[in-house]
Amino acid sequence: MDEVIKEKGNILLLGNSGVGKSTLINAVLGSEVAETSYGTEGTTKKLKVYEDESYPFTLIDTAGFEPNIFKKMKTINEIRQWSKDNIEQETRKEIHEIWFCVDGTSSKLFKETIDALSWATSIWRTVPIIVVITKSYSEPEREKNVQMVNDALNNKKQLKDRVKAIIPVVASAFPISSKLYVEPEGILELIEKSNTILPFGVQAAAHDIDEYKLARRRILSQSVVGLAVAGAAVVGAVQIPFSDAALLGPIEIAEVNGIASVYGSAQNDKEKQFVNSIVSTGTVSLAAKAAIGALKAVPGINVGASVLNAAIAAGIAAAIGESSVHAFEQIYLGNKSYDDVDWVQKLVGDSLGKGFNKMILDVLNGLNSKSSAKDIAIIISKYFQQQMGK
Repeated sequence: MDEVIKEKGNILLLGNSGVGKSTLINAVLGSEVAETSYGTEGTTKKLKVYEDESYPFTLIDTAGFEPNIFKKMKTINEIRQWSKDNIEQETRKEIHEIWFCVDGTSSKLFKETIDALSWATSIWRTVPIIVVITKSYSEPEREKNVQMVNDALNNKKQLKDRVKAIIPVVASAFPISSKLYVEPEGILELIEKSNTILPFGVQAAAHDIDEYKLARRRILSQSVVGLAVAGAAVVGAVQIPFSDAALLGPIEIAEVNGIASVYGSAQNDKEKQFVNSIVSTGTVSLAAKAAIGALKAVPGINVGASVLNAAIAAGIAAAIGESSVHAFEQIYLGNKSYDDVDWVQKLVGDSLGKGFNKMILDVLNGLNSKSSAKDIAIIISKYFQQQMGK
């Protein structure tokens, strides 16, 4: 008997250039498959389809709507032609859902953008829409952005009736400073909601969505760890002597809290105590003194004090981050609880044990006295990702 191939839901992404569709795609799919950039011109120049066995649905990215009416018409006509061709060829590539991406940093949703959405989607008059508000970095902004979208849709009743959700998102951890950042937000809600409004025949099974969301939690947590590593490298490079590195404390606290948030921590008293136990076990000054003491005894380290300090600081942030990801995942899965303080303290302590010094030495082999904090953060982040992948 021939194997039955289950059709996946096809989700079309629309939005103005620079709104962050590529970053959103990478966050949802959990890998850097979509090119991202900064500037005045959109990254995606033509329609792209992202599909894989591991994805619960197919994402179809489009060139961003440009202010130029001719470029906007080109994008819209390309989408309409793609859909028409697939319907005629019976390739099962019909559109099942639309994500309309809106930049949360904009002061308002311009009328012409809504008009463009109406025009571009007129061939799919019954297809449900989720409005995804990108770059929505704070609670007050999120509330304001949702109201902004609702106001813009008020005069478009047929379009508004198709909007099944308005979801503000932060696609990856966003740095405010070297010691403060906004953790990812809304991605898991978007994945789950998108699946529930897909037609029954193309919905992923609840178990598959749960597994997919768990994998995304790991990836989103890595974006938090990456920023903490970068911030720690910057602070470590300028703190002399390194043993007086109290400024790293806020980075660690923000890192662990950010990871806890990704895994759904409500931050009640018991959960705060759990977080504090992670941070106190990885106290920067004690761990750094032990690491420096051991490393100073190793001959042939050909880097300056600031590079060594930055590497140790970034390494500590990475070790604490990876321990925290494992700890909160075990709690999320029900294998551990917030009462298991002794267990998590041992987990973090082990991550800063003998293997930590080996990691620093391995990293230092790829550095020199001219290495920047950014170089150090990249090397350490890659090192830990490789170790986690083993």
